Amino acid sequence: MTDTTRRTRVRWLIIATLFIITTINYADRATFSIAGQSASKELGLDPVAMGYIMSAFAWAYVLGQIPGGALLDRFGSKKIYTAALVLWSSFTLLQGFSGVFTGLAAAVALFCMRFLVGLAEAPSFPANARIVAAWFPSSERGTASAIFNSAQYFSLVAFAPLMGWLAHDFGWRSVFFVMGAVGIVAAFFFVKLIHSPVEHPTINKAEFDYIEAGGGLVRMEDKTAGAGAAFTWANVKQVLTSRMLMGVYIGQYCINVLTYFFVTWFPIYLVKARGLSILQAGFTAALPALCGFAGGLLGGMISDHLLKKTGNLDIARKTPLLLGMILATCIVICNYVEQEWLVIVIMAAAFFGKGVASLGWAVVSDTSPKEMAGVTGGVFNTFGNTAGIVTPIVIGYIVQATGSFDGALIFVGAHCLIAVLAYFLIVGKIQRLQLKAA
Repeated sequence: MTDTTRRTRVRWLIIATLFIITTINYADRATFSIAGQSASKELGLDPVAMGYIMSAFAWAYVLGQIPGGALLDRFGSKKIYTAALVLWSSFTLLQGFSGVFTGLAAAVALFCMRFLVGLAEAPSFPANARIVAAWFPSSERGTASAIFNSAQYFSLVAFAPLMGWLAHDFGWRSVFFVMGAVGIVAAFFFVKLIHSPVEHPTINKAEFDYIEAGGGLVRMEDKTAGAGAAFTWANVKQVLTSRMLMGVYIGQYCINVLTYFFVTWFPIYLVKARGLSILQAGFTAALPALCGFAGGLLGGMISDHLLKKTGNLDIARKTPLLLGMILATCIVICNYVEQEWLVIVIMAAAFFGKGVASLGWAVVSDTSPKEMAGVTGGVFNTFGNTAGIVTPIVIGYIVQATGSFDGALIFVGAHCLIAVLAYFLIVGKIQRLQLKAA
């Protein structure tokens, strides 16, 4: 740790690194939404089969959350995150070889590979939350969380055009090969750049003291070895039965219904319901994603501004959520317009609203018991990503039964309103949960 008077800004390098890794993370989740239209024709997959394949990621992702959180609390963020990045990238690459099968065998192969991607990615977002809790004071945590969370939108801006071009010019298999290789290369940079505040070679005492004085859990990784003792089922029960956290969990589930529509069915919606080519869909999907990215950053900045101005976490975190989710319900209007350009504008507005509202990870950093930050983040992500199981399958059945996406958009819009109800009727006061001794 260097010791100069002027405060360093290493924490912003840390969040920039998390942003890049999370961009790759979400791009790997979305590979089948881009490659799926071409793959489904070649491999003979119907909408229901595609729905199950797209849900495979979330089945494993959900199952891996609590174990992944426990591993983070026991072994630390850096080791577990690095292993996760290498594994999920490798399994992404392997999906490109599923084309040797057809029909049911192809569906099973793709399901299994996407299942393994989900299992490997399970610790990633809880690790992001732990790293932010360690590196950022409370007054900057909303912005920091919004930055890494906004990567889910930026991933489509950065990679949807690339993946659309790859699928169009080189075949759907190339999407998996290229994206898998990108992640493996990124793992080498991650290892070099990510350290705890105590161990980082370029942070100075002024920045370290600033983070610690502002509520940053700077010594979280120091306590990793002893933190495993905090993982008891009695403590997990406290995390699961907290009314405040339960409201947060339900809200995240509802918000993620919109997320998973965009990362699974949205490009296919543009092709099947709006008549775009797969190349056009890849580029067109980038506009709503860009708006979601802008909304995500704006939501975090508004939240932190409100916190500094009012000192009230409820006002700071709930106000952007209310405004954003109300705006996101406009997705239903797409059922009543014909012009393709207007559909994209409405989708962009909905995604912008969803971005503004996406403060769940900041709330987790605000509320998690300090002894179980990884596990609490894992439980939060378990609930949130159950939407990744439900949404692709339900939409697949709706499209199969009705031949239309109208019901699917109503399904998504209704969840925006439920998210608001969860935060305002269930959560109550936002504060850090204190574990009670057994």
